[in-house]
Amino acid sequence: MLAYVIRRVFAGVIMLIVMSIVTFALFFASPIDQESFICGKNCSAAQKKETAAAMGYDDSFINQWSDFAKGVVAGRDFPDDPKLRETAPQTIVRCEAPCLGYSRERGDTVTNLIKDTFPVSFSLAVAAFVLWMAGGILFGVLAALKKGMLIDRGVVGLSLIGFAFPTFFVGLLLYKFVAIQWGLTEIPRYTSIAEGGIGGWLSGLTLPAITLCLFFMAAYVRMTRSYVIESFQEDYVRTARAKGLPERTVTFKHALRAALTPIVTMAGLDFAGLMGGAIITESVFNYPGMGKLAVLASTDFDLPTTVGLVILLAGFVIAANIVVDLLYAVIDPRVRLG
Repeated sequence: MLAYVIRRVFAGVIMLIVMSIVTFALFFASPIDQESFICGKNCSAAQKKETAAAMGYDDSFINQWSDFAKGVVAGRDFPDDPKLRETAPQTIVRCEAPCLGYSRERGDTVTNLIKDTFPVSFSLAVAAFVLWMAGGILFGVLAALKKGMLIDRGVVGLSLIGFAFPTFFVGLLLYKFVAIQWGLTEIPRYTSIAEGGIGGWLSGLTLPAITLCLFFMAAYVRMTRSYVIESFQEDYVRTARAKGLPERTVTFKHALRAALTPIVTMAGLDFAGLMGGAIITESVFNYPGMGKLAVLASTDFDLPTTVGLVILLAGFVIAANIVVDLLYAVIDPRVRLG
């Protein structure tokens, strides 16, 4: 098992390095007007040139990526240009490792910006993940057990309706009626555990988490139902029933365990995607998460923040793949031999 873990982690590190190179190539080596992304919309030509030198954007692509990689490991100073450090030492900003760059637009390091917004996106992703996994698997198994019956048709029909509604529509609906018009909940506002305790933290996440989970839950209900029904047709399930095992044991220990493999794959990737920020949901509820930060960075031509967020999201996806592979090895030991 240890050798399998080492192989997967090593492959993940290589993938992350390749992903960072690809990201830099898209933003810095592509034939676009990079000056527009460096200084902002209203900078003069002289300001753009000075900013490019300070941030190291006037250097070659290879050197830029090399400096970025070194910053992730050991940190770096801004301005990057040694001449500018001598003439204006007061402008030096120390970006501690892992350094993902410096945002001139916001006057702070990308790492600090992400530290401020990460708890919001993480809280929202975890709350939505727990809801959609619990609801999706529960109702999916229920629909599979009642295949062809009214309960099955009702669950599948409701999941189709939930899947059809866009996230922004559900979010606005809950915000307007549940929070404002009916007053069933407080106006959604993110509150950290340190400020409002667990109760205040959960209260602020309720509507955004429900908004986010409904779309995913609808997909997981249908997926769980399909895989459980397929597992019921396998020989080992028939053998378990022939031995006289209780139906509960057959369902959860044999059929559901086999169905978990593709579900774990989707769950890991979906959760990793949310870790980069739920852009629509955070915008609807005005939550200061990484999704909202990504929108602002794109609007303001804040290239360092955009690059940092893209690479961070890639890291989440790669890490999720590693975790999924390790869970595969637990669910099905034969995977370790691959």
